[in-house]
Amino acid sequence: MRRPLSRLVEFARRKSAHSFVACDMEGVRVISWNLLRRTGATVHDIAALIEAEKPDVLLMQEATVEIDVLPDVIGGHYARNPQPGRIHGVACWSRIPFARAPRACTIPSGPLFKRHAQIIEYEKFSLANVHLSHGQMLNRKQLRRLATLLSPPCAILGDFNLLGPTLVPGFKDVGPKAPTHRMVDLLPIRIDRCLVEGMQCLSARVLPVFASDHRPIAVTLRPLIGL
Repeated sequence: MRRPLSRLVEFARRKSAHSFVACDMEGVRVISWNLLRRTGATVHDIAALIEAEKPDVLLMQEATVEIDVLPDVIGGHYARNPQPGRIHGVACWSRIPFARAPRACTIPSGPLFKRHAQIIEYEKFSLANVHLSHGQMLNRKQLRRLATLLSPPCAILGDFNLLGPTLVPGFKDVGPKAPTHRMVDLLPIRIDRCLVEGMQCLSARVLPVFASDHRPIAVTLRPLIGL
C-alpha cells in the first residue's frame, strides 16, 4: 500500500496548494512530434509544418544534429538536448523567447538506455518535452519524477510510449484521443500525449500523417493564475 498511498498524498498536496483562475494571456499553440530519427522528417519537413500550422512552440523527439539548422531556415528560438549515448534527442523550436535556456533533466532510466527530458521555461508557464521509456511502470515513474520538478502552470508533452491512464497526481490528460502511431505498423495506439497542471486546454487534435511514423499532436493551452 505504500506506493498508492504516496500517490494519494502527493495528489492531495498539489491540489490543496494551488487554485487557479483564468489568465488574460491568449492561448499558446503547441505541437509535439516524434520525427523518426534520420529516416523520417527532415528540417524542411519541419519548416513546412511550422509554416502550415503556425505553432508558437514545436516540441520534437528523435531530433538529430541535422535538425540544428532549423532556426537558420525559419528563424525563431531553438535548443536540442541529445539523449545520453544516442544520435537523437529532444528538441524545441519557439516563436516566443525562452525565459532561460532550455535544460536537460535526468529522469529514471532502464538498464539499456538513459533518458533526459527537456525543461523549457517561459515567463508565465513551463513545458517538459519527453520521450519516455517503453516499460509501463518505468514511464509512469518518469512522469511522476517530472511532476515534482515542475510548478504550475505547466505541461508535459511528447512521446510517452504509454498505454492507459498516466496516474500522475495533479495533472490532467488533455491531449487528443485519436491514435498517433501504429504499433508494428498494424495496431493504432495513442502514445503521444499532453498532461497539464494549472493550464486550460482550448483545443486538441491529431494532425495528418506526414514524413514520420508518428502523427503530430496540436494543443492550444492557456496558463491559469494561481491564487
